[in-house]
Amino acid sequence: MKASRIAAAGAVSGIAVLALSAPAFAHVSVQPEGTAAKGGYAVVDFKVPNERDNASTTKLEVNFPTDHPLASVMPQPVPGWKAEVTKSKLDKPLESHGKQLTEVVSKVTWTADGKGVEPGYFQKFPVSIGALPEDADQLVFKAIQTYSNKEVVRWIEVPQEGQEEPETPAPVLQLAAAEDDAHGAAGSSDAKAEDTGADAQNTAADASASDSGSGDGSDTTARVLGIVGIVVGAAGVGYGVLAGRRRDSGAAA
Repeated sequence: MKASRIAAAGAVSGIAVLALSAPAFAHVSVQPEGTAAKGGYAVVDFKVPNERDNASTTKLEVNFPTDHPLASVMPQPVPGWKAEVTKSKLDKPLESHGKQLTEVVSKVTWTADGKGVEPGYFQKFPVSIGALPEDADQLVFKAIQTYSNKEVVRWIEVPQEGQEEPETPAPVLQLAAAEDDAHGAAGSSDAKAEDTGADAQNTAADASASDSGSGDGSDTTARVLGIVGIVVGAAGVGYGVLAGRRRDSGAAA
């Protein structure tokens, strides 16, 4: 009997642990594709798993941070879903690329055209965002998930450092340290390219000079050989003339 009671208690405890931990493993989250660096741009994916076995996710609303408004928010088309962008006016204009922006995207809503996210599946919703703030370590995106049975789950609780994760945590994007100036890196590459080009030109000049020197040497050698040939030829002619005269003198004697 004791063994049965212990087994039953263990099973109940296991079910309780799974029930309590389920939200931590299956909630709306946000992750960057690559690196989300401060001051830069990034593509982030809002991942939406279906937590129900009797309904599909048919709608997702993502609210963008108002404390750190983003000048650029562009959702990527997702097959089977319609995206609607909502803009709001800013209390204080935001400067971006030399322009003053008075309104920014405050919310993006995806609505399923068909079945949506069915039980046992998840869906990613990619969005290009920027420029990311330089004075923040993270961005919080409060999300609302709607099911086909009209159930609504609000993922809006902000996780606090040092505390347990809330039951319905909001998606949080962690920002990495700012990357090096791309223009500086390009300038360094250009400088290296110029150095390489200069070295190549110098090498070509040396090769040309070497070829020129070889040509001069060849011309000199040819001239010397030509003169030697003329001298030898003249000597041969002179020798032939003298030999002929000796024969003529011998015949006369």
